[in-house]
Parts: sequence; C-alpha cells; structure tokens
Amino acid sequence: MKHALAARKPKSKKTPGPFKESKAAGAGFMASYLVRAQAKGAAPSHSQQQVIQVIRAGLPFKELEALRSRLGLAMDKLARKIGLSRATLHRRKAEGRLAAGESDHVLRFARILRLAIGVFEDEDYARRWLTSPQHGLGGAIPLDYAETEVGAHEVENLLGRIEYGVY
Repeated sequence: MKHALAARKPKSKKTPGPFKESKAAGAGFMASYLVRAQAKGAAPSHSQQQVIQVIRAGLPFKELEALRSRLGLAMDKLARKIGLSRATLHRRKAEGRLAAGESDHVLRFARILRLAIGVFEDEDYARRWLTSPQHGLGGAIPLDYAETEVGAHEVENLLGRIEYGVY
C-alpha cells in the first residue's frame, strides 16, 4: 500500500509578477532572498533589477507573514514597523498583495535579517540581536532603527563593524 501523502500532488498557485513560487511550502521570493544568508560569499539569488520589479509589482501578502514568522514578531507589531495601520493590514490581507512602498519596507527588514544571520551565523541569535537594545546604536533596538532607510543603514554599518571586529 502506498503512503497516503505520496499519492497527493501539491497544488501550485501561480503568483503574478516576475517570480513564480516554488512548490515547496514557504519558498516564495523572500525565502529565496533570505536563504543566501546561509552561505558566506554566496552570489545574490536575484539581480537588483529583479528585486525592483518585485517591489514595484508588490509582494504577495504571505511574504509579510513569512517575514513575521522569521522575525518572531506579532503581526500588529511588524505592520506598525512597516507603516501599515490595522485597517490597511486587513485590506492587504484580503487583496493578497502589498503595495510597492510596503513591499520595499518588507524587503528592508528581510535585508537586515539576512545580514544579521550572515554575521552571527545563527538565525535565533540574529533574531534576538535585532529585537534587543544595542550599545552601538545608543541603546536603540535595531528593528526600531530600521523603520527608516537611514536607520537601516546604521544597523547595517553596525553589523559590518561587528563582523570585522571594529565594534
């Protein structure tokens, strides 16, 4: 008798935009964007032009959910960090897609997470570091700083200094 799961084929949902999703659960654009943090010196999984196209088209809402899961934050808290009101969050969830500006914010946090994972080589430690006050930021929490692009650059600079021992 064959295993019950072996007989089922996963349903593939098509995502509009430049990237099709992998059949593996949770392997959307952001998952492939973040996975490059696992291997030091790995080439980017997507070109800058592809990333810009994805941002302009708007990320699927489930990418926000995936980021929320990777960061270990409550959805309301993450939504506030990327500038979404509760009403807009529910509207985006119903629509299934984020706006371009919101997608840009989501990828900003994904970029910071990817860099932190690369520096600390441990996703749990990177998550804790990103949500804890850091002396190098004057006691600020890195994810709070990363709500603006200027702040995100400061977090990236601090991670660079940590990686090269210039903390």
